Amino acid sequence: MDINALAASAATSGSTSSAAAEQNNSVLSSDFETFLKMLTAQAKYQDPLEPIDSSEYAAQLAQFSMVEQQVLSNDLLTALTAQLGSSNLAQMASWIGMEACTTAPVYFDGSPIQINPNPAAIADEVFLVVRDGSGQEVQRLSIPVSAEPLDWAGVSADGEPFANGVYSFDIESRANGEIILVEPTETFARIVETRLENGAPILILEGGAAISATDVSGLREPLNS
Repeated sequence: MDINALAASAATSGSTSSAAAEQNNSVLSSDFETFLKMLTAQAKYQDPLEPIDSSEYAAQLAQFSMVEQQVLSNDLLTALTAQLGSSNLAQMASWIGMEACTTAPVYFDGSPIQINPNPAAIADEVFLVVRDGSGQEVQRLSIPVSAEPLDWAGVSADGEPFANGVYSFDIESRANGEIILVEPTETFARIVETRLENGAPILILEGGAAISATDVSGLREPLNS
């Protein structure tokens, strides 16, 4: 008699309902004692004329042991991941209130935002492209072909200040009138919260942008604190 057939029979004839057995299937598959009981039942109900080879018992036992060890290893890794995530979260709590250097959208509150451009080396013309929270381009400024930091004042061509809100910045590099590179540029944004998402620590920036700690290339104390 096949061991899987015995398992199905035990599930339907035992005191535990079939619905509960299905819900606990993953638990039963990792329960070594249950396996031994099933193996004993298989031996008890085997055909005397065609007894099961002892090597088959050994193979089943070895296979189940491998599955059990894999389940235990997965549980251990899950626990370690949660522990490391909590540890990293506690460490990054000290980042709250600091400014992170990132390419994520940043919040403009009327104060100038520092831009850290990195134009293409062969560019002969560079533009700072400013987009609002919806991704709409709201300003395009010609800037020096340089990696030196500069400030975006948040003022339109007619002298009117832009509304407070979230903005993103791209550096558009051109050579001989042709666009050769467009990429996000780094700015500084204040960190207001840290949280765990799927076991990984996440930083929440002023304005609501969420980034991974690995997306931060630098930290500094707020300049206007």
